[in-house]
This record gives sequence, structure tokens and C-alpha cells, in this order.
Amino acid sequence: MESEEEGNWTTTIESERHWYAPDLRGLWQYRDLVMLFVRRDFVAIYKQSLLGPLWFALQPALTTVVFTIVFGHIASIPTDGAPPFLFYFTSVVCWQYFAGNVVKTSDTFVTNANIFGKVYFPRLTAPVSIVISNLLQFGIQFAVLACLIGWSIFQGAGVRPGPSLLLLPLLLIQMAALGLGVGLAVSALTTRYRDLAYLMSFGLQLWMYATPVVYPVSQIPQRWLWLAYLNPMTSVVESFRYVMLGVGGLTLELSMLGIAVTLVVLTIGLFLFARVERLFMDTV
Repeated sequence: MESEEEGNWTTTIESERHWYAPDLRGLWQYRDLVMLFVRRDFVAIYKQSLLGPLWFALQPALTTVVFTIVFGHIASIPTDGAPPFLFYFTSVVCWQYFAGNVVKTSDTFVTNANIFGKVYFPRLTAPVSIVISNLLQFGIQFAVLACLIGWSIFQGAGVRPGPSLLLLPLLLIQMAALGLGVGLAVSALTTRYRDLAYLMSFGLQLWMYATPVVYPVSQIPQRWLWLAYLNPMTSVVESFRYVMLGVGGLTLELSMLGIAVTLVVLTIGLFLFARVERLFMDTV
């Protein structure tokens, strides 16, 4: 926009986007950069480690062993007829993908401050690349889970995956969208309230125990079911177990409510991120 005042020309450069509009077009235009970030994130994590990508499988396996001993044998929490190790391993794989997305995307601005201050690119490429690189880790863990399920079926353990496996891509999209939405919202808020960064691990730990990861939905008292259903990860974890093991309390109402909450969280996260990305470099 150009205007003439007292014989002097002034050029004003304004953004074509409003503060509430995520740069989705720019994200698509910079998709090559997204894949470059994915390769960087995936390779750099265990590049100099002894076991390399095997850590992706060992982490949920070790967590599952602890859960099986503590909650399966000591606390004797029912698993809806599924083998305890498979029950917990399935839940842990699902939860760790979501939690990993939240943790890594929540410090997007802090981690990438140097890059953001030197060159322009759609800031949304950084958190989206994290979600995709975590999906590669999830793929390794899922392959291990599939082998365990196949062995259990061969042994006649009563695991019953069926046509509901076709729902798996939708569950992955929901997990990715929910983790991205929460992470974007937290990353936007931490630019102003840095204390939130210290509460992340504690908050996620509480969230995990409020989600049926170590217990099935059938063990939740009836008076607390409405609160459990408001937690979008309840439908995700329970649906994932139903898809993979054929056990669980999957209902259409629970799934639709979880999807609705996920869309709300993702929308809020995108809008907060779009607003903060314009002003972030002025506040650091």
C-alpha cells in the first residue's frame, strides 16, 4: 500500500494473513523443508548411541515390564481378558506417541529461537516435522507390537484383532492432531509464561493416570465416566486397544466425543501459535 503525503512516498508492508490464520499454504509450499527437519530429528536422536533405533522399541518394552509387574501382578488390575503384557504394551505405544508429540512441540519457539531469528520460513514446519518424525518411531514400535500380537494369536492367547484394524489410520491422525494441538498451545503460552515448561512432564504424568493406560474403561466407576469421556485420550487409547487386541469398551458416542474435543484443541493450538509466531522475536 503506497500513499503520498507532502511529496514523500511511503511504502507500508503488511501481512496478508490475520493473526488467527495459520499459514497452511506456506506449510505446503515448504514441505521439502518439513521432510528435511524430519530426517534431522529422526537421525540425530540416536545417531551416536550404541543401540540406535532399537531404543525406540526398548523404551516401551521396559515401561511395559514395570507396568505388568506393578499393575498386573501386584495390584491385580483386570485387563478385560487380554494378556497383561500385550494390554500394557499396546497402551504404552499409543500414549508415548501422543506424549512425545506434546513434549517436543511444546518448546518449538525456545528450541528454534536462533533459526527463527535468522531466516523466514513457516514456523509451523517445525512442530509438524516433529509429529512426522515421531510417527516413524511409532512405526518401529508398532512393528514390534504386531509381532507380539501375531505370536499371541499363534499361541491361542485369545487376542482378536478384526476388521476394526481399518480404523487404525484414523486413530493415528487423531493422536497426531491432539498431540500437535496441545503442543502448539503450550509452546505459545510458554513464550509468556515460562513456568509452564517445568510443569509439562508433571502434567503429562497426571494426564496418563487419568487416561485408561494401566486400566480399562470398564474399571472406572460409573459416576466418573462422564469426566473420563471428556478426556480425548480415553477414546484414543481404548479404541487402539480394541483395534489391536479386540478388547475394550469402544462405543460410537465415546469416539465422536473424543474426535470433537480433539478438533477443538487443534483449532485453539493453531490459532494461538499463529498469533504468537508474529511477535515471538520481539519478546525474546
